[in-house]
Amino acid sequence: MSGPSEPTGDGQGGAAAAGRDPGLQPARTRLAWRRTTLSCTVAAVLAARAALHGGTDTLGVLGAALCFLAWLGFLAVAHRRIRDLALHEARPPVMTARAAVVAVACSVALAAFAALVV
Repeated sequence: MSGPSEPTGDGQGGAAAAGRDPGLQPARTRLAWRRTTLSCTVAAVLAARAALHGGTDTLGVLGAALCFLAWLGFLAVAHRRIRDLALHEARPPVMTARAAVVAVACSVALAAFAALVV
């Protein structure tokens, strides 16, 4: 028989899981989202600068516009996640699979469009 502080076999730790103290994890996660957003911003700005530096051609403008759209998509997902983490510090909600896929897709698209522009 399991006591209140012994593992229950479900990986939750029994009563300890009910009163979970996340510590600084939500704050660290918020900071990680902010750093990633800043990195995406720098990548998008540098890609736009490279695309428009030697003059404006159709491919360069298209690449810069696609970088901007990918950056906006990532920014929307990151802002929502940062807000959720700030509002629910004691028990932040789990990130949805859709939001995770959008964040990954925007990051990969931004990298691909930036590489295409350069």
